[in-house]
Amino acid sequence: MSLSKRDFLQVLSCAAVAGMPLGRHAEAATARAEEQLYDLPPFGNVSLLHMTDCHAQLNPVYFREPSVNLGVGGMQGQLPHLVGEHLLKATGLRPGTASAHAFTCLDFETAARRYGRVGGFAHLATLVKRLKASRPGALLLDGGDTWQGSATSLWTNAQDMVDACKLLGVDVMTGHWEFTYGMARVKEVIETDFKGRVDFVAQNVKTADFGDPVFKPYTLKVINGVQVAIIGQAFPYTPIANPRYLVADWEFGIQDANMQKMVDEARAAGAQLVCVLSHNGMDVDLKMATRVRGIDAIFGGHTHDGVPVAVPVKNAGGTTLVTNAGSNGKFLGVMDFDVKDGRVSDFRYRLLPVFANQLRADPDMQALIDKIRAPHLAKLNEQLAVTDGLLYRRGNFNGSWDQLICDALMDTQGAEIAFSPGFRWGTSLLPGAPITRELLMDQLAITYPYATLTEMTGTTIKTVLEDVADNLFNPDPYYQQGGDMVRVGGLTYTMTPTEAMGRRVTDMRLNGRPVEADKRYKVAGWAPVAEEAKNAPGVKPVWEHVETWLAHQHGRVKPRKINTPRLVAMQGNPGLTST
Repeated sequence: MSLSKRDFLQVLSCAAVAGMPLGRHAEAATARAEEQLYDLPPFGNVSLLHMTDCHAQLNPVYFREPSVNLGVGGMQGQLPHLVGEHLLKATGLRPGTASAHAFTCLDFETAARRYGRVGGFAHLATLVKRLKASRPGALLLDGGDTWQGSATSLWTNAQDMVDACKLLGVDVMTGHWEFTYGMARVKEVIETDFKGRVDFVAQNVKTADFGDPVFKPYTLKVINGVQVAIIGQAFPYTPIANPRYLVADWEFGIQDANMQKMVDEARAAGAQLVCVLSHNGMDVDLKMATRVRGIDAIFGGHTHDGVPVAVPVKNAGGTTLVTNAGSNGKFLGVMDFDVKDGRVSDFRYRLLPVFANQLRADPDMQALIDKIRAPHLAKLNEQLAVTDGLLYRRGNFNGSWDQLICDALMDTQGAEIAFSPGFRWGTSLLPGAPITRELLMDQLAITYPYATLTEMTGTTIKTVLEDVADNLFNPDPYYQQGGDMVRVGGLTYTMTPTEAMGRRVTDMRLNGRPVEADKRYKVAGWAPVAEEAKNAPGVKPVWEHVETWLAHQHGRVKPRKINTPRLVAMQGNPGLTST
């Protein structure tokens, strides 16, 4: 049972997150709980609100933070590669509190039942309105991965999220998964829905033929007499992590030199505050902050890291603050700057958890959400099974949702091995809850959902695993080009993240027997980036296979045995929880 507002206030300890003492809140009237919990004193003269990676979750959800987020090389022991008790210790958050639940996976099931769901655009809208009202001129920044990740976003060609973001009051946006709707759709939204309302910025996307900018590189805003530049940085590896054919005419990249040029250009145009709205991922942002001068703050996304503090990074031009605001609408970043004499003299940063039980639903946003969902409710709510175990995805290796998908693909396609992409998005489901079509689609809703069945040699299987492992564990963040590790069904292996490429994956076994280099194995998968895959004979979207499998589980899905690799040389790494 979820806590009442009064009970919630009695156990909440968010001082390190919200930057305010909460002792007086325990005595507050229930009717004022929302006002007191989220009543942040204004500071300075420029305020920026930041959301990212909501993955089209219009309604409140459960979302488990990772128990594995390994840092290697210089990133070991550093944010964002701290999880569980290690993150609490580093950031001063108390165990057993609502803030501990928001930022870690510790005691997730019990805490989730206690504190309830997080996020939801109607609740987020209430918080955004409250903060904008107390901070005149505040901008709402959207870091991307907003249009993808739910059934309704897929079925409406992202129009549900476009309409919701306009109503939410998004001012500036960049992108990643947005591009998987294709170039024409992205440009259509920018030139119609967003025109005069939302600035879509990305300095690192150029035309493939002449290298012309596809989007505005930055936007200039005046806030309380201070000129502010927001430079966009779209996901630099979109054509690698996602199908190239969907962005065939565009080139992406990190493009540090052009970023420096844009910073200098914005400063020359009078910008006293220069910020980057980034979808690089936090490790890449931290490196970029050492290489590009003149950026005051980077508001980051992509890696879904809910980091409670702004990380200061020294560079030749001074200090850049780097933040990352989590995912699934679970958090809202609030950065208050005090800009004096053309420079930042001080700041305050808070990453606020969005507890749906503690924020009233904004009636206008709720009405829009209800309107969006109405034509689809029967399909969304159809119960496919009940889960006996916790289903979650986020983490460097297999989650239980991924295991369910791999098990389903192997069973329905007669495969010995299954690969599922290392996607970070996907909501969580508590034991005993129904698996509805909506919750299943939270894990699968993409524009290239085709299931595959391929014969691979043992050598090819090892190459696939090594390539993905290097994308994740390369000590140079600029070579980290994808999501988490590919999820595996059937196959077991040993992983040494600190090894060089080609030597990280060893002891691959199938049913206890070593995988043979030249032997061919049937491997199931989905989400192929090759265009020809969608035209393969008999191809089906992945959800058809998983729904078929669920229908044969006699109404209940047993807890999955999660197939994670044996890790070597990771003992004591604070990117692993000890529980």
